[in-house]
Order: sequence, then C-alpha cells, then structure tokens
Amino acid sequence: MLTEEREREAQLLLDNPVFVEAFKKLEEELLDLWKMSGSTDIDQRESFWLAVRLLDRIKVHIQSIVETGHMAKVLEKQHPHI
Repeated sequence: MLTEEREREAQLLLDNPVFVEAFKKLEEELLDLWKMSGSTDIDQRESFWLAVRLLDRIKVHIQSIVETGHMAKVLEKQHPHI
C-alpha cells in the first residue's frame, strides 16, 4: 500500500467515531478493572496495565502512519526529484 493510501486509511480510523469510542471504552474498562483489582494480585494488575499500554501503542502507531504520510508530502514538495 502506498504511503498516501496508508495515511488516508489511518486518518479515517482516527476520525471514525466508533473507533474512537471503542478505544475510549476499552481504556476506561481496563483502568476500572485495574483499580478494582486486589493490591496483592500483582499478575492481574500487571495484565490490565499492560493492556492499557498496548491500546495506547496501537493509537500511537496509527497516528505515526498519518504523520509519516504528512512528512512524505512535505518532502515531495521540497524535493520533487528525489
């Protein structure tokens, strides 16, 4: 897939209300589970926290695809023969 197509698809995801709602809801649920877990259940707490971090990493990755597409456009305008 071309950089422009990837950027467009990634931006569509980030702008999609269902996608945004799903990520927000999952993050809230995981944080609630983390907060309600027993302080002595370290494995369970760690699992919930890692899941929250993974959600964040997925969003950051999709955002980086958009940013990479923007940068490619800027570079193309500045150096059209490269």
